[in-house]
Amino acid sequence: MFDASPVRRGVTDRALAFKTEDGAELVGRLYRPDQRPFAAVVLNSATGVPQTFYTHFARWLAAERGMAVLTYDYRGTGRSASGPMRQVKADMTDWGIRDQVAARRAIRREVPGTQLWIIGHSLGAMLLPNQPELDDVVRVIGVASGIVHHNDHPWPYRAVALNFWFTLGPLATLLCGYLPGRVLRMGEDLPAGVFWQWRKWCTSRDFYDADLGPRLPAPDWNSPATVRLHAFTDDDLIPPAQTARLARVYGVEPVVIDPKAHGLSAVGHVGAFSRRNRALWPVLLEV
Repeated sequence: MFDASPVRRGVTDRALAFKTEDGAELVGRLYRPDQRPFAAVVLNSATGVPQTFYTHFARWLAAERGMAVLTYDYRGTGRSASGPMRQVKADMTDWGIRDQVAARRAIRREVPGTQLWIIGHSLGAMLLPNQPELDDVVRVIGVASGIVHHNDHPWPYRAVALNFWFTLGPLATLLCGYLPGRVLRMGEDLPAGVFWQWRKWCTSRDFYDADLGPRLPAPDWNSPATVRLHAFTDDDLIPPAQTARLARVYGVEPVVIDPKAHGLSAVGHVGAFSRRNRALWPVLLEV
């Protein structure tokens, strides 16, 4: 039995490049404790959130929980970018299926012989039930992940979502050839294909059903992994009811967290991985 106690360990990290099955090259960073890892963790990021956002959380997992952690950027973005964004041919299915599967294969090669965990932020846990090669996954920790329609958002955020999906987002993407997320102050820039498929899913009550097929298999969760999906009471982007919708696909109940119960003023959709909210980090690992 490996030691996962909260004792601080030394940490090393290095860049790690790996390829997807369809030939896209992804660039990540592997964090390792200075002892045999208790677990190997793939950290799948949210849409429009670069791997650097998770650096402090990844180092904490390695230093204080003895885990090897792989962060990475989806194809065409962050450190995985290799040219102008408007030339990136990628959609949400590429990110949520092919890139995430490739990351698991990469950490299996780098850290063999230890249990495999997946920590997924938003998109990072949304499509796991649609993926292959999950038999050896021991734990799945979803954070602010769910299946959402634009009318599921509470007001006044719903007005922001409606404007994004039906006015601002389409116009900006058509004009630029990609979604200029940085200019719009809505995260990182996104390939056009990612935006259009994301929009299609979030403006349909059937979500991704129309895209199910060879590229996007139907969800079929039969992994033996222990699953915890965390929702936050102040998350307007993925409200707890929408995490519950995804939780039904996994066959579990969501864990709803009130930030104030942990002495925090706000967490929202992305704040769980912020250093100011590190009081939540042990909570996310609870069984």
